[in-house]
Amino acid sequence: MSISKIIVIIFLNISCLYSNIIKIDKDTSRIDILPSSKVYLDKTKSKTLEDIKNLDDSFEPNDKKLLGYGYSPDFDVWVRFDIHNQSDKKLKQIIEYHNPLTTHISLFDSVSSIAQNEGLLNKLQNRSTLNPIFEVELEPQETKTYYLKASSYVTTLIVKLNLWNEKEFYSQEIKHQLILALFFGAMVILALYNLFIYFVVKDISYLYYVLYIVGIVLHHLIYVGMANVYLVNQQWMGYFVDYAAVFIALPVLALAMFSKTFLHIVQYPRVNKILNLLILVVFISVIVFISTDMFGKYRNLLVISLLAYLIFITVYATYKKNQQAYFILFGWSIILVSGICMYLSSAGVFNVYLYLPYIVETGLVLEALIFSIALANKINTLQKEKVEADKKLILHQQSETARLESIVTQKTDALKIALDEKELLLRELNHRVKNNMQTIVSLMRLQLDKVSDEKVQDIFVTIQNRINAMSQLHILLYNQEDVSHIDAFEYFDVIVEELKESYNSEKISIKFDITTKLKTEEAIYCGLILNELITNSLKHAFAGQNGEINIKLFQENGKINLYISDNGVGFSTKNTIDSLGLTLVSTLVIEQLNGTITINSNNGVEVEIQWISR
Repeated sequence: MSISKIIVIIFLNISCLYSNIIKIDKDTSRIDILPSSKVYLDKTKSKTLEDIKNLDDSFEPNDKKLLGYGYSPDFDVWVRFDIHNQSDKKLKQIIEYHNPLTTHISLFDSVSSIAQNEGLLNKLQNRSTLNPIFEVELEPQETKTYYLKASSYVTTLIVKLNLWNEKEFYSQEIKHQLILALFFGAMVILALYNLFIYFVVKDISYLYYVLYIVGIVLHHLIYVGMANVYLVNQQWMGYFVDYAAVFIALPVLALAMFSKTFLHIVQYPRVNKILNLLILVVFISVIVFISTDMFGKYRNLLVISLLAYLIFITVYATYKKNQQAYFILFGWSIILVSGICMYLSSAGVFNVYLYLPYIVETGLVLEALIFSIALANKINTLQKEKVEADKKLILHQQSETARLESIVTQKTDALKIALDEKELLLRELNHRVKNNMQTIVSLMRLQLDKVSDEKVQDIFVTIQNRINAMSQLHILLYNQEDVSHIDAFEYFDVIVEELKESYNSEKISIKFDITTKLKTEEAIYCGLILNELITNSLKHAFAGQNGEINIKLFQENGKINLYISDNGVGFSTKNTIDSLGLTLVSTLVIEQLNGTITINSNNGVEVEIQWISR
């Protein structure tokens, strides 16, 4: 036997005196390694395997199944343990490091001193298991001493080691991954369901809740190791580790915004102000944690504080009789319990997974279901409120319609009475004006009988005809219902007949071409204009001979045209033409009708008047 083998045997025998040997055979399924191990903390982070072998006396016995050191970037943990194959067959075993978040793990055996490296940032390319594993082989009746070094400069340092029979391990691993796949599938379905509802109802609460679920899924994919195995390579995993603060804070910030909108926290100004401050602090802390590792151990404290405040807000809203708060209070409690369990486990204070392996996943799915039901309940509540509001609105509309109809009826009746009274007053006014003008005309006729001077008589007749032209308009208005317009043909015909009678003009033919009505305020001016022009033609145009006068009234291109012509001698032979009458006509056209007048006296007299009816 060589000296080296003798030394190894002596070394192993001595080692057995200071540690419990883990004995296995072909029937061994799983054993916790740590209770049969010794532990040493290398606070220099510089010791090699050879240095550690020389420090065997410095290793401390351990009886715990899990070692938790929290955020511990400043030291390495060395674990020493012995495994003895007491069977007569060669055994292949799996050493499982039960924490996928530890960044660097190395396993050495004392014989070869060759390291097997694993960890979050050092995963073997062909590994398909969620937790880091090391394959070891022991010959029949062989005892081997192993050294495991673990360190984590970003995540919390938790050490838990299991020794598995290879077949049992992979059977348990498949079951474990299947349960996690069901969990992630349920969360994705809930996210898609709420995203669909968001696009339908456009309630921002649903979008925040979808962001929360997405954040939870991303965080948990890394937390349980599935992201490292199935989704990203080592380079991307390094990015995720560097920006771990983002993945921790994202779901909590989304949850805070969901709480803020869903519970309508703005109705509680002081509570809302504190919530906004906490959200801002957590957001700033994320930037700080990304920029430096100095405060890494406080990474989860602010997030837990925000979660605790959300619970307080829900309790406060419940106290304030907020209906939605009643429904989701249980959901917040589940989130807080799940968050505390994760924190206690990652800090190494208490590993709840030893007793309830899927408590976090169960809690997350349960609270997601509760929140989804709460959101659905909110829709139902809003729908009921909408139906009630619609009923009240319909009743109000019916009541308001009845009230308005009553008011309209009253106003209509009052207006009808007022219009009837106005119509009566206008008719009475026209009647009185007509009577007064006829009285004036009668008085002038009586006076005319006593005047022998022909010139004075002519003046009296002219004035009488002018008054009569205005009087005839009031006679027509008195005899018709509509006083806004006047029948121009009927009015002009009465004026012309009075003038023919005044000047004894049986030889004169007067023709009408009237195709439009006149407004009352325009008709009186047109009556006076017609009176003056026809009077001039009857007095001066024909000198006792036969003649013809044409009167046209029509509307064209938005303008009213009044055309009066005769085939008399024209102005050149009218030595006694009444210049006052033409001045009156021009004044009435320009000043009262805002129109234009054109006079042509070469062959008879043609007068064309145009104005825009207002």
